[in-house]
Amino acid sequence: MAGLAARLVLLAGAAALASGSQGDREPVYRDCVLQCEEQNCSGGALNHFRSRQPIYMSLAGWTCRDDCKYECMWVTVGLYLQEGHKVPQFHGKWPFSRFLFFQEPASAVASFLNGLASLVMLCRYRTFVPASSPMYHTCVAFAWLSGR
Repeated sequence: MAGLAARLVLLAGAAALASGSQGDREPVYRDCVLQCEEQNCSGGALNHFRSRQPIYMSLAGWTCRDDCKYECMWVTVGLYLQEGHKVPQFHGKWPFSRFLFFQEPASAVASFLNGLASLVMLCRYRTFVPASSPMYHTCVAFAWLSGR
Protein backbone atom coordinates (compact mmCIF):
# COMPACT_ATOMS: atom_id res chain seq x y z
CA MET A 1 0.00 0.00 0.00
CA ALA A 2 2.88 2.38 0.81
CA GLY A 3 4.40 1.62 -2.59
CA LEU A 4 1.18 2.62 -4.32
CA ALA A 5 0.98 5.84 -2.33
CA ALA A 6 4.59 6.66 -3.18
CA ARG A 7 3.91 6.08 -6.89
CA LEU A 8 0.86 8.33 -6.75
CA VAL A 9 2.87 11.09 -5.06
CA LEU A 10 5.61 10.78 -7.71
CA LEU A 11 3.03 10.85 -10.49
CA ALA A 12 1.35 13.94 -9.03
CA GLY A 13 4.75 15.64 -8.69
CA ALA A 14 5.67 14.85 -12.28
CA ALA A 15 2.34 16.21 -13.48
CA ALA A 16 2.90 19.42 -11.51
CA LEU A 17 6.33 19.87 -13.10
CA ALA A 18 4.98 19.35 -16.61
CA SER A 19 4.38 22.55 -18.47
CA GLY A 20 3.50 23.69 -21.93
CA SER A 21 5.91 24.72 -24.63
CA GLN A 22 7.75 28.02 -24.43
CA GLY A 23 5.43 29.76 -26.87
CA ASP A 24 2.18 28.88 -25.14
CA ARG A 25 3.61 29.83 -21.74
CA GLU A 26 4.49 33.29 -23.08
CA PRO A 27 2.34 36.02 -21.43
CA VAL A 28 2.01 37.87 -24.76
CA TYR A 29 0.52 34.77 -26.36
CA ARG A 30 -1.82 34.03 -23.45
CA ASP A 31 -3.04 37.64 -23.25
CA CYS A 32 -3.53 37.76 -27.01
CA VAL A 33 -5.61 34.55 -26.97
CA LEU A 34 -7.76 35.80 -24.08
CA GLN A 35 -8.34 39.16 -25.74
CA CYS A 36 -9.09 37.57 -29.11
CA GLU A 37 -11.58 35.15 -27.56
CA GLU A 38 -13.32 37.97 -25.67
CA GLN A 39 -13.59 40.10 -28.80
CA ASN A 40 -14.34 37.45 -31.42
CA CYS A 41 -15.74 34.29 -29.84
CA SER A 42 -18.96 35.31 -28.12
CA GLY A 43 -22.28 36.88 -29.01
CA GLY A 44 -22.56 38.77 -32.27
CA ALA A 45 -18.82 38.60 -32.88
CA LEU A 46 -19.00 34.80 -32.90
CA ASN A 47 -21.80 34.94 -35.47
CA HIS A 48 -19.64 37.28 -37.57
CA PHE A 49 -16.69 34.88 -37.26
CA ARG A 50 -18.85 31.95 -38.36
CA SER A 51 -20.27 33.88 -41.31
CA ARG A 52 -16.82 34.73 -42.67
CA GLN A 53 -15.21 31.36 -41.86
CA PRO A 54 -14.69 29.26 -45.01
CA ILE A 55 -16.89 26.16 -45.14
CA TYR A 56 -13.91 23.80 -45.33
CA MET A 57 -12.57 25.25 -42.06
CA SER A 58 -15.84 24.68 -40.21
CA LEU A 59 -16.18 21.16 -41.66
CA ALA A 60 -12.66 20.39 -40.45
CA GLY A 61 -13.64 21.45 -36.94
CA TRP A 62 -11.66 24.70 -36.67
CA THR A 63 -13.27 26.84 -33.99
CA CYS A 64 -13.02 30.53 -33.19
CA ARG A 65 -10.71 29.63 -30.30
CA ASP A 66 -8.46 27.63 -32.65
CA ASP A 67 -8.30 30.61 -35.00
CA CYS A 68 -7.38 32.90 -32.09
CA LYS A 69 -4.58 30.54 -31.06
CA TYR A 70 -3.30 30.40 -34.63
CA GLU A 71 -3.31 34.17 -35.14
CA CYS A 72 -1.78 34.85 -31.71
CA MET A 73 0.92 32.26 -32.38
CA TRP A 74 2.08 34.32 -35.35
CA VAL A 75 1.91 37.58 -33.35
CA THR A 76 4.17 35.98 -30.73
CA VAL A 77 6.54 34.55 -33.34
CA GLY A 78 6.84 38.01 -34.90
CA LEU A 79 7.78 39.51 -31.55
CA TYR A 80 10.36 36.78 -30.91
CA LEU A 81 11.97 37.37 -34.30
CA GLN A 82 11.86 41.14 -33.86
CA GLU A 83 13.79 40.76 -30.59
CA GLY A 84 16.32 38.40 -32.22
CA HIS A 85 15.19 35.24 -30.43
CA LYS A 86 14.64 31.78 -31.90
CA VAL A 87 11.13 30.76 -32.89
CA PRO A 88 9.43 28.94 -29.98
CA GLN A 89 7.23 25.87 -30.11
CA PHE A 90 3.51 26.15 -29.36
CA HIS A 91 1.63 23.25 -27.77
CA GLY A 92 4.59 20.97 -28.51
CA LYS A 93 4.77 21.82 -32.21
CA TRP A 94 6.71 24.23 -34.36
CA PRO A 95 4.65 26.97 -36.03
CA PHE A 96 3.62 26.22 -39.60
CA SER A 97 1.57 28.32 -41.97
CA ARG A 98 -1.91 26.98 -42.55
CA PHE A 99 -2.76 25.69 -46.03
CA LEU A 100 -6.51 25.32 -46.47
CA PHE A 101 -7.38 23.70 -43.13
CA PHE A 102 -4.03 21.92 -42.68
CA GLN A 103 -1.69 23.64 -40.27
CA GLU A 104 1.01 21.09 -41.00
CA PRO A 105 0.46 20.04 -44.65
CA ALA A 106 3.55 17.81 -44.87
CA SER A 107 2.45 15.90 -41.77
CA ALA A 108 -1.08 15.56 -43.16
CA VAL A 109 0.24 14.19 -46.47
CA ALA A 110 2.52 11.75 -44.63
CA SER A 111 -0.39 10.57 -42.47
CA PHE A 112 -2.58 10.09 -45.54
CA LEU A 113 0.14 8.05 -47.29
CA ASN A 114 0.65 5.97 -44.14
CA GLY A 115 -3.08 5.23 -44.00
CA LEU A 116 -3.09 4.36 -47.69
CA ALA A 117 -0.16 1.96 -47.23
CA SER A 118 -1.96 0.31 -44.31
CA LEU A 119 -5.08 -0.15 -46.44
CA VAL A 120 -3.10 -1.66 -49.33
CA MET A 121 -1.36 -4.09 -47.00
CA LEU A 122 -4.67 -5.04 -45.37
CA CYS A 123 -6.13 -5.80 -48.80
CA ARG A 124 -3.11 -7.95 -49.66
CA TYR A 125 -3.33 -9.76 -46.33
CA ARG A 126 -7.02 -10.53 -46.83
CA THR A 127 -6.31 -11.76 -50.38
CA PHE A 128 -3.46 -14.15 -49.54
CA VAL A 129 -4.25 -15.34 -46.00
CA PRO A 130 -7.28 -17.60 -45.53
CA ALA A 131 -9.89 -16.38 -43.04
CA SER A 132 -9.61 -19.70 -41.21
CA SER A 133 -5.99 -18.98 -40.26
CA PRO A 134 -5.22 -18.50 -36.58
CA MET A 135 -5.17 -14.83 -35.59
CA TYR A 136 -6.62 -13.76 -38.97
CA HIS A 137 -9.46 -11.76 -37.41
CA THR A 138 -7.13 -10.28 -34.79
CA CYS A 139 -4.73 -9.07 -37.50
CA VAL A 140 -7.56 -7.57 -39.54
CA ALA A 141 -8.99 -5.79 -36.47
CA PHE A 142 -5.53 -4.50 -35.56
CA ALA A 143 -5.01 -3.21 -39.10
CA TRP A 144 -8.33 -1.34 -39.04
CA LEU A 145 -7.61 0.20 -35.65
CA SER A 146 -4.00 1.15 -36.33
CA GLY A 147 -4.77 2.61 -39.75
CA ARG A 148 -7.10 5.21 -38.26
